[in-house]
Amino acid sequence: MPALISNELFAVTAPGLESIALGELKRLGLKGKEEIGGVAFRGEAEAVFTSNLWLRSASRIVKRIARFHASTFHELERRAKQVAWAEFVNASSAVRVRVTCRKSRLYHSDAVAERILGVIAKVAGGAGGLERDERPADADDEIHDDAIPESNAQLFIVRIVDDECEISADTSGELLHRRGYRQEVGKAPLRETLAAAMLLASGWRPAETLIDPLCGSGTIPIEAALLARGVAPGIRRKFAFMNWPTFDHGLWKRAHAIAETAAEAKSPGLEIKAADRDGGAIESARRNAERAGVGGDILFSTAPLSETLEQLSAASRPGWVLTNPPYGVRVGDPEGLRNLYATLGSKVKSASGWRVGMLTSDTALARQIGVPMRARFSTTNGGIPVAFLAQEKVSTTATLLPRRGVKKKTDGR
Repeated sequence: MPALISNELFAVTAPGLESIALGELKRLGLKGKEEIGGVAFRGEAEAVFTSNLWLRSASRIVKRIARFHASTFHELERRAKQVAWAEFVNASSAVRVRVTCRKSRLYHSDAVAERILGVIAKVAGGAGGLERDERPADADDEIHDDAIPESNAQLFIVRIVDDECEISADTSGELLHRRGYRQEVGKAPLRETLAAAMLLASGWRPAETLIDPLCGSGTIPIEAALLARGVAPGIRRKFAFMNWPTFDHGLWKRAHAIAETAAEAKSPGLEIKAADRDGGAIESARRNAERAGVGGDILFSTAPLSETLEQLSAASRPGWVLTNPPYGVRVGDPEGLRNLYATLGSKVKSASGWRVGMLTSDTALARQIGVPMRARFSTTNGGIPVAFLAQEKVSTTATLLPRRGVKKKTDGR
């Protein structure tokens, strides 16, 4: 018999962001445990709603629903029939299955997906459409899921490792970075979840000024304003759990109302500035901010880096320069970027009380900053290994990039 699971949840993150998501869960009153690729935690429907609404750094929330031994297709089908599929789909539901097999006698993921889809069709209907996901369950959501057209198909994630099968139901639907406001992007856009992770890892507080002198489509300033105002990042979007036959509409309305009240209760005197030398990017960023409901909280300007940083001393209070500069892999030439990084460092050093944080993949370029910095986390951005470096309060010897590479996701799906 399969071990049916009732309250095990997992917050999937980009590699390297596990500790940040763990901290967010703690602040929400949910106890979690870091695993590679995310954070495991426990809870019923309220925890599903809360985590999807409020987590800023997670990619998706999945509900672990069954765990059992399966070394033959007969055993897989027999035990899969005992899973409570009807809690998540009905006869009109479209279904998508993502499978990975490792170190198991059932090694053919397509064949496993075919058997699981067949069981779902027999047990719960699923007549609205059955789809086999072409990516394995351990594929990087952050890269691949953006290529999937918007779909209402319920995703089930099946992992078979050492003949032990674990099945999870996706509760989120579209990846959680899709807040709904960023409809215009520039070159090498920064994901909302990664921008939020930078803010959380830096320790920036709304009482401090924040400046992004290379803001592009405005993701860092917008996420800062949302964070400062206490706006739940999922407040304006739909989730997969809303299509479940067991969806508790009343409980969801209460959770959503709490989030709305929390956002309305905050009105800090923010000083957030966003600048870019590309006027078209600034106009896009301004429209993105308006869609996010924080257009009035951010001062936008079209200006080169040096001009923006000349204004540091004129700010009413010091704070952070947080940015995602080009690192010469996809945008710009590394040789031509030396002056940009050196200018960034020199301007911050000359302004009392200011600190700098940045995302980069290039150690040599990062050293041009010329201030002690520590890697707060390492992850990937668009498939490129990157680290978030933040200036320390006190001048100490710091390591720009960790010696070890970005962790691979080998568990937690």
